[in-house]
Amino acid sequence: MTSSTLLTEATGASFGELQREQIDRYRTALRDVGHDWTPRVSVSRSIFPITTNLDDLYFGRRSGGQRDQVGIIDGARSTFGKTYAGEPDDLIEALKADPAVEAADTVLLTVPSQVGVD
Repeated sequence: MTSSTLLTEATGASFGELQREQIDRYRTALRDVGHDWTPRVSVSRSIFPITTNLDDLYFGRRSGGQRDQVGIIDGARSTFGKTYAGEPDDLIEALKADPAVEAADTVLLTVPSQVGVD
């Protein structure tokens, strides 16, 4: 299963908590129908490491990016995962505290293309 940075539910729980609930329900459902293997799960996060002044200019001063947001998608209240922007050590700590990242086998990173591959 792959889960992106958008969930079409909004309960007041954090995005990571909602996504963790989905992961747990998915794994339980597979086990309940007789699968004896653990399915792989990946989650996606928008992560912008700030290592230069240019990075900070592009991604460090994002208003509202450091918290989950709730909006309407196709008539459903939806939760959008926050943007992780900061120095690498701070990002590591924030991701370690994310319940869905903890439960996932793989984390897919959305990285900015504006500043190039380097």
